[in-house]
Amino acid sequence: MKKVFILILLMLGYFVPGSKAQKVAVKSNLLYDLTTTMNLGVEIGLAPKWTLDVPVNYNPWKPDNGRRLRHWGIQPEVRYWFCERFNRTFVGLHAHYADFNVGNLPGLFSDNMQKNRYQGHLYGGGLSIGHSWILKKRWSIEASVGLGYARIQYEKYPCAECGSKLKDTGRNYFGPTKASISFIYLIK
Repeated sequence: MKKVFILILLMLGYFVPGSKAQKVAVKSNLLYDLTTTMNLGVEIGLAPKWTLDVPVNYNPWKPDNGRRLRHWGIQPEVRYWFCERFNRTFVGLHAHYADFNVGNLPGLFSDNMQKNRYQGHLYGGGLSIGHSWILKKRWSIEASVGLGYARIQYEKYPCAECGSKLKDTGRNYFGPTKASISFIYLIK
């Protein structure tokens, strides 16, 4: 994992020094904000219709009620814009990696997520589509969704705080891998 993180930092370092007008955007995914997950994304212009988006998220919180939604993740994505970068519709190819420790979550999740805790990591990739609306000269809002694959490796425990490991396994997942509504500031 450290090698992947270093590679992404090197890629960012390669593109940022040559930044010019509307080549870099900073963003926050409002859907993550709703779950109290801290997040920040940087999108870098690579060519007139190409960008590299690198969002990172982190949730360290452990509420008193025994619930857990601790995680951190990264989801770099190369995007092709049909009009011009940072404006209108795009398609993307993304990868993702996350570490998680979740459990004792409320009723909208499955019974397993209410009664057990899961700890592990996931990785994979997928395709996405999105659209960006310009609000003002430097401000915009963007929505995107993606479908893809994730390999999930996890350990299962009987409750959020205690208990012996019940299971150490993994599974393959195909389905939604991305959802965002992001508030964006373009840096000139």
